[in-house]
This record gives sequence, structure tokens and C-alpha cells, in this order.
Amino acid sequence: MSSNTLLVAGGRVLRPDFEVVDADVVIDRDDGVIDAVGPDLAVDHEVDETLDAAGGLVIPGLVNAHTHVAMTLLRGYADDKPLDAWLREDIWPAEAELGPEDVRAGAELGLVEMIRSGTTAFADMYFHVPEIVDAVDRAGLRARLGHGVVTVGKDDEAARADVEESVDVAREYDGAADGRVRTAVMPHSLTTVAEPLLREAVDAARDAGVPVHTHANETREEVEPIVDERGERPLEYADDVGLLSETSFLAHGVHVDEAEIDLLAEQDAAVVHCPASNMKLASGIAPVQDLLDAGVTVALGTDGAASNNDLDLFDELRDAAMLGKLGADDAAAVPAAAAVRMATEGGAAALSLPGGRIEAGAAADLAVVDLDAPHLAPAHDLVSHLAYAVRGSDVRHTVCDGQVLMRDREVLTLDAERVVETARKRAVDLVARAE
Repeated sequence: MSSNTLLVAGGRVLRPDFEVVDADVVIDRDDGVIDAVGPDLAVDHEVDETLDAAGGLVIPGLVNAHTHVAMTLLRGYADDKPLDAWLREDIWPAEAELGPEDVRAGAELGLVEMIRSGTTAFADMYFHVPEIVDAVDRAGLRARLGHGVVTVGKDDEAARADVEESVDVAREYDGAADGRVRTAVMPHSLTTVAEPLLREAVDAARDAGVPVHTHANETREEVEPIVDERGERPLEYADDVGLLSETSFLAHGVHVDEAEIDLLAEQDAAVVHCPASNMKLASGIAPVQDLLDAGVTVALGTDGAASNNDLDLFDELRDAAMLGKLGADDAAAVPAAAAVRMATEGGAAALSLPGGRIEAGAAADLAVVDLDAPHLAPAHDLVSHLAYAVRGSDVRHTVCDGQVLMRDREVLTLDAERVVETARKRAVDLVARAE
């Protein structure tokens, strides 16, 4: 018996085979793992703390596999533009004014939002990464973090320094926050990082033993220059520079052809689908069912709150299932279970992080979803509800690494009221400086 035990009691549990059963979950808080899943476990376990899951569904914590969390400060700042214009005219000028305290405020705001909506792990590409590391440490979440590299428009010295910062950050902070923070080298995209430096970044990541994360094939405007200039598809180019591997994960993958899908499957590289951002920026519809059929690991991400405009992964679940059917012209495409798997087990696999399953020996990352709201009645199929009806506000408890981050909708690890107020003030000041 564990000497420091958390019992999640009285609810139903989503098992890895997607059967829903009446069960308790016993967690070893010292090791951050699930000890047992089954009925009436309080009888055989000495319990130090109990979370009431009665009337709820215990699910794996959601995994937001691609975001820019501090962009919460730019939520609603620049809308209704295509990606390139949106970045160059609005987002990049505003981000040029970001300081460490701004990033800290935006990151904390995003972490509160994710905890409240049942997300326990995420991947983040941004700037001033030490601030994000510290915020994640305090919040209690799990993350794969990295400094985003953009070399276009910079002289050689500045461009090389950007790559070196990404590598240095990856080396220094991998394993921070008692192992909950892992890192990656993160070149922004195949078109915003010059080839020699992209190769150096990939080589350095391999030497450091960390993954590579980048945006790829997000828009036609990103694909066409590579095809025109190099005579090959973007993911062929990515493979040429060594970027594709079993630890690589690529955001978007909207405009991939059959050969690129086969290449992703062959190299075991993962794709992070961001349907809301892709719709809002009119980037296109990713061929998710084709990726799944080919055996590609597909995860879900919100992208940044400036292009979504929230970090509620349940919204993304619904969008992924709906848009997948539209893109495939098939109502059976991207069914509910597949969408839920992308948001849980698929995300954990893509990020090479623990979690994604409720079973003995798995990481104790989970959320309890209330089932008493009118929009969740009747309960014919709870997996269907997770994909099509649950909202982030339905989450009652959130647990990561065995620690309770939210109990009865109260965030315990961050002062939510202070976080929101600080972020509001920082956002106003940021926009004033940018304009």
C-alpha cells in the first residue's frame, strides 16, 4: 500500500479500450502513477485524500500538442486575416515588444485556462522560455517546451544566435520541474529558417537527445515556394535535412499529399492537427482520416489563443471530428473515439510524454468531467459526448503527476483571480507599445 494515496472515487472511468466502467482510481502521489483501477478500491487501500467523482467520468488528462501559450495576451487582437498577413502585419510586430514579464503573465493565463478545461500536458513554442518553465513548475502541469527560431529578416549573427538559444534552452531545461518539463529544439517552419541553420538545429537536437518541433504544410503559400525553388515537396525537404524521425512532431500538416503521408508513416513522425486555427485562418482542411489510415500518429492542438481564440481542447475535439468528416466527404471519418484518442493517447505519444491512458502503471494525469449538465443528457454514449458535447467548463477536477491542480472547479496551484488581472494589464500595455 502506498503511504501517500489519492483516491478518485465513485465515478465511471474511460478505459484504454474506450469501454466505460464503474470504477475508482487509486493514485500513488509520491510516484505520480496510477496504482489501481477497479470497483470499491477504498476497501483495500489506505487513502490520504479523496476526490469525489460521483456522477462524473474519469478520463485521461487532455494533451494540447501545439500552442503558443503566452499568446493569450493577443486573444482577439487581430482577427479575420490570412496567416501571412496576420503574422507580418499584426502578430510579429506585437511579439517584438514582448518582455519576460509579459510572457510570464500570458503563460499563467493560458495555464489556468488549460487546467480548468482538463488539459494536463501541452507543447509550447515561444520566447522567454525560462519564464514559461517556471510558470509550468508552479502550475503543476506537464509540458514539452522550446524556443521558437525565426531567421528570416535577420543578419547572420542574429540568426545563428536564435538557433543557439533554442539549443541552449533545450539542453538546460530538459527535466526541469521534477521531470514534468521536457524540451525540444523548435525551428518555426521550413520557410522561416534558412536551410544551413535548419540543418544545424536538427543536428544539435539529435546530439542533445531532444525532439524537433516545427510548423509544416500549414498553407498553400508555405508549400508552393518550396516546390518552386527546390523541386520537391516540403516534407521531402524536411526529410532531406534530417528533421523527420520518431521523436519529431509537426504542427498542422494541412496540405500534405499521398507521398508525404507515406513518408510521415515511414519515419514515424507525428502530426498535430489544429482544426480551429486552420479554419479561422482559412488555411485548409487537413486529411486527418488519411493520416490515421496510414498509421501516422495524430495529436490535437489549439495553436495560440490569438488564432483560435481559446485553449479549450474539448472545442478542438469537436472541430476535429466535424471537420474530418467534411474533409473526407464521409460521415464515418474521424469518429468520436478516434478524436478522443488524438486528444489523449495520441498527444502523449506525439510529445513523447507520459499520460493518455487510465490504467495501472500509467502516469496519474486525469480529469473528471461532470455529467449532470443538460447538454450531456441522456448518456447513451459517453465517448460520443466527449467528442461532440462536453465543454471545458464541465471539468470538475484536474490531476497531473498525482497532484490535484483543480478541485471542484477551484484552481489550487495558481491564484486565478490575480493571474487574470495581471494578464489584462500586461495585454493593454503590450498593445500600446506595439501600436
